[in-house]
Amino acid sequence: MTYLLAAAAAALSMLMTAGMAGTFFGFSVGVMPGLNAAPAPLAIDAMIAVNVKIQNPVFLAAFVLAPLAAAGAGALLLATPRSGAAWPFFAAAAVYAVGVILITAAVNVPMNDALAAAAAHGDPAGAAARIWQDYSARWTTWNTWRAAAGAVSLLLMGYGVYRWGRGS
Repeated sequence: MTYLLAAAAAALSMLMTAGMAGTFFGFSVGVMPGLNAAPAPLAIDAMIAVNVKIQNPVFLAAFVLAPLAAAGAGALLLATPRSGAAWPFFAAAAVYAVGVILITAAVNVPMNDALAAAAAHGDPAGAAARIWQDYSARWTTWNTWRAAAGAVSLLLMGYGVYRWGRGS
């Protein structure tokens, strides 16, 4: 039963992490360049709308539960003869927590809030262009770090599955 629960936690954490890494990757390589091609006031309005709509139960559940499921898989694997496979799952949870959750809370969300506040003040179009240029470049850089952290987390979980399969 422990193996079944560990397998379920591992699969769930890998699916959620892949979804998050893919979301961040898609923003860095597609969404933000697309918004950069639009007039700044439109890009700002679109980004604010995305930031509001992305705060939904499906996204938030995957965002928060991914590292918890990875840590859960690791904890369950510790109770088996293949406990060596647990450590990559713990490492994956830590990488995700720092590289995705911490960056989101410390950088991306405050930037989103500042963008919404600037838009609420009705800054003129010239200011909008400057605001968007500064926001987009910095936000995309940090978002790319989130995508990379999600990918590294997923690779670590894959390594954990590999070790598990080899009897480690």
